[in-house]
Amino acid sequence: MLRRSLAALAAVALATAMAPASAQDKKLKIGVEGAYPPFSEVGADGKVKGFEIDLALAWCAQMKRECELVKTDFDGLIPALQARKIDAIVASMSITDERKKAIAFSKPYLASPAIFVAKSGTGKDVSPAALKGKKIGVQSATTFETYANALYKDSTIVRYQSQDQIYLELKAGRVDYTLVDKFAVDSFLKSDAGKGMSFVGPDIDDAKYFGVGIGIGMRKADEKTLGAQFNSAIDAVFANGSYAKMSSKYFAYDVAPKKK
Repeated sequence: MLRRSLAALAAVALATAMAPASAQDKKLKIGVEGAYPPFSEVGADGKVKGFEIDLALAWCAQMKRECELVKTDFDGLIPALQARKIDAIVASMSITDERKKAIAFSKPYLASPAIFVAKSGTGKDVSPAALKGKKIGVQSATTFETYANALYKDSTIVRYQSQDQIYLELKAGRVDYTLVDKFAVDSFLKSDAGKGMSFVGPDIDDAKYFGVGIGIGMRKADEKTLGAQFNSAIDAVFANGSYAKMSSKYFAYDVAPKKK
């Protein structure tokens, strides 16, 4: 009888050891781009850094979750999420109706208008008629590509895997303009690499193409669980002053979504 009891206990212990960790204990894999400064870039030590990296780590600490940052090309983030290679996306991804067909989003944590950038002295008119025949560099799988495709049908839309590639092409004169996140390009324009470049035209914030802000992407099945955790963490990081403190390291202006 005793041997049978011990055997039963051993079986229970083995089953417990082999059982999968709960969703709360499971390491959270967060997809980041690492090629979009100052939001996300790879430092000299090979580690990702930037404003969104700071935010992601702060959210994980708030949720008391162990997180792993997984560097992934921007156009591969949604496929990686759907293939369960990552659990969430923190990569300046705009919340658009088109993307919401495939994935779910947290509440917005960032808001930034789009803007054209070109060599200094370029005319300020960026209407489709004015840019007819011009080359516009955009990052693939972004809202900028969607917007340029829809409105600039008489321009040549040149697609690149990263925004850094476009800056090099713009400096070399192989593209005439780039359409980009205003807050992201600001640090480039202030750097030595950005000398001779400037904003062209007005801010663009058409919700039809650029959505209602930037949020954390996740699988639809995780919206009620992981999504709720992220939303609570976002609120807490705003409320305790951490968001403002972190953003002041990178920006001289408010990048938080406007309250409605």
